[in-house]
Amino acid sequence: MRGKLLLGGLLPVLLLALVGVAAGPAAAQQSLRLQYKTSATGATADQVEPWFNLVNGGTSAVPLNGVRIRYYFKADAGSPQYRFACSWATISCSTITGSFGTLSPGTATADRYLEVGFTSGTLAPGARTGDLQLRFHRSDWQRINQADDFSFGPARTTYGDWSKVTVHHNGALVWGTPPAGGGGPTPTPTPTPGNPGGAGVVFDDFAYTGADDPAITAHNWTVRTNSGGPGVPGASWPKQNVSFPTVSGTNRALQLKAGTDGTAAGTRQSEVLHQRKFLEGTYAARVKFSDAPISGPDGDHIVQTFFTITPLAFDMDPAYSEQDFEYLPNGGWGEPANIMYTTSWETYRNEPWEAVNVHTEVRQSYAGWHDLVLQVSGGQIRYYIDGNLFAEHGGVYYPETVQSVNFNLWFINGGLVGSATPREYIQQVDWFYHSKNEVVAPADVLNRVNGYRSASTTWVDTVPSS
Repeated sequence: MRGKLLLGGLLPVLLLALVGVAAGPAAAQQSLRLQYKTSATGATADQVEPWFNLVNGGTSAVPLNGVRIRYYFKADAGSPQYRFACSWATISCSTITGSFGTLSPGTATADRYLEVGFTSGTLAPGARTGDLQLRFHRSDWQRINQADDFSFGPARTTYGDWSKVTVHHNGALVWGTPPAGGGGPTPTPTPTPGNPGGAGVVFDDFAYTGADDPAITAHNWTVRTNSGGPGVPGASWPKQNVSFPTVSGTNRALQLKAGTDGTAAGTRQSEVLHQRKFLEGTYAARVKFSDAPISGPDGDHIVQTFFTITPLAFDMDPAYSEQDFEYLPNGGWGEPANIMYTTSWETYRNEPWEAVNVHTEVRQSYAGWHDLVLQVSGGQIRYYIDGNLFAEHGGVYYPETVQSVNFNLWFINGGLVGSATPREYIQQVDWFYHSKNEVVAPADVLNRVNGYRSASTTWVDTVPSS
């Protein structure tokens, strides 16, 4: 149901000036105040839906990374786990974090809290964040009794100041009245284990012994061996071009190799792909690109990739989609030198060629390791490289059908240098992560991956097959 999917579209930060800002329950000199409403007003609900609007009524700008908002609630019987999600935020869900903490001692209406934070941004004087449409649910999706929750306001269907949600700035309470036991300096809350907010996760650390490791198939990956495009017509896709070498300590990585002697018969490309079951959510991988071959002459137009795709059933198939990170170290497609493309596709036709896509590119070297994050949510496609927003696409280019996840290394047809000397190129992938139906900030992706590695977890797949 699309109405349930996350809508964390990345919009410009709209800081709207307010007039007549009144002092709240905290001391009058405090600048921050919190407005609240809820879109789930029932005594019980599938998910709690606190919506916030943070207001800066002071005369100085406030960096948001020092701000924490606490919503207090009473855990249901059995001490269930909870999962957080951001459905929409004017300042972008990608900048918002959510974690859960425990109050000790608790009260009759509060023994837990949701703590909302920010990774970036500044709230100007007299400005507000705008909508922060947040929600959380039990990990087992049982209904939640919110009638006994301290911060719950069932009559609050429009924004208004709400003192039962607290705001902390640099650890100090600056707004609201917490329940007993909840008003001290803000400690680091205990993170909720698992996958907060999403509808399943895939993580793979690529700890395989080789291309014939049976765990590869068991984990729903395929090492391609069939002929066909993209690339040089007649090129092969041998399994042995895929390996899992140790890249540091005991850490292995997926390695793709492509080689050529300048002929179609002597050209070998490589690809690894996951099953088709992915659509909205966050995709991420740590990828090592290279600017030169590991042997032989340089200059071939080679494409190093990380992408999602729905296959083209026929020319101009409207169900087709594709979102690409493509690095061309030696140029190609009319480009003379290294260039990084991010491309979002609606559809295409091979003969005569017609492409319906939109792309963003940067002309520079991307040799070395890079963290690539793709967010598909709320009609927007956002590409990040090393935590920085690289491109944002939307409209007709937004995918409609489930896709596979792919890594491949291939040569552009007509782009081989005029040499019969064999040469080989490689691309490496350290890990892959996906959270279904959740917008995950790039920094949070890395935190989650590090969490898996700290726990010696090399593979997880809880995303349902389509």
